[in-house]
Amino acid sequence: MTSPALQALAHHRAWTGKGLDSAMRYIADDVVCDAPAGRIDGIQAYREFLAPFAERFLIRAEMIAAFGDDSTAVLMYDAETIPAKSAPAAEFYTVRDGKIVHNRFVFDRTPFDEFRRRQAQATL
Repeated sequence: MTSPALQALAHHRAWTGKGLDSAMRYIADDVVCDAPAGRIDGIQAYREFLAPFAERFLIRAEMIAAFGDDSTAVLMYDAETIPAKSAPAAEFYTVRDGKIVHNRFVFDRTPFDEFRRRQAQATL
């Protein structure tokens, strides 16, 4: 499994299946992730970014499309989450030496921000 597209799919299947430890095997130590919240540097920060979503909010993810070439892969999927029934997302991966070194992660934060706002109001 050396194809960038297959590495990205394996990573995606692992974290969306609640296997975060398995998913992290596909991530380079010096990974960079550009996400709506900003830039995330390094494997530990990447894990801390992904874990709350994968472990607390994600119900399931349905793959819409996956494409890859010699060094990149694009995945588009729809995630069903606690805050949002439909949360479409796309990830553009760069893979080098069998590890994901860069991820451009795109999703609409609005349903998640609203969910956090409602939770904060409920605790007042």
